[in-house]
Parts: sequence; C-alpha cells; structure tokens
Amino acid sequence: MEAVLKWLSDSQQIIYIVILMIFVGIEVIGRVPSVLHTPLMSGANAIHGVVIIGAIIVMGKAEGDNYPALILGFLAVVLGTLNVVGGFVVTDRMLEMFKSKKK
Repeated sequence: MEAVLKWLSDSQQIIYIVILMIFVGIEVIGRVPSVLHTPLMSGANAIHGVVIIGAIIVMGKAEGDNYPALILGFLAVVLGTLNVVGGFVVTDRMLEMFKSKKK
C-alpha cells in the first residue's frame, strides 16, 4: 500500500494532466456538429491503425517475462481493432443513408 501511495504522490502531475485531457476531449467531441462525424470517424480509424501497429511492435520487442507490456500491448491491439472495425461499420452505415433507394 505504501508503494502505491508513493507512486501516486510521485505521479501527481501526470494524473492531473490525464484527467484534464479527459475533460478537454469530452468538451471537444461534444461540440462537433453531426455533419462532421463521418470524416472524424475516418480520421480516428487511421489513428487507431497506427496504434495497432505500435502495439504489435511493443509486444514484439517486449521480453517474455514482461507481462505488463505484453498485456497492455494485447489490450491495445484488441481495443484498437474493435474501434477500427466499428468505425468502418458506422461510416459504411452512414454512407448508405445517402445512396438513392432502388425501386
């Protein structure tokens, strides 16, 4: 318990920055007009593609006994892949709305 408290006191500034980033991200995303959601989704897909590649590289370079790096890399690959696939599904569905209906 003492180690956790020491880490929290040593990392206090980083924790504040992460919390601030969360609030700024929520404010920025919440104010995006509906028209821009599809282009932003495509940009997020590209960014998460880079995250997936980076996570694969981290997992490849990690030592076999470095379980935190392997677990975080695996989670990054899985969650990034889910986000990319979900983004493409949503983008495809939104683009289907603009196609003319066949009679």
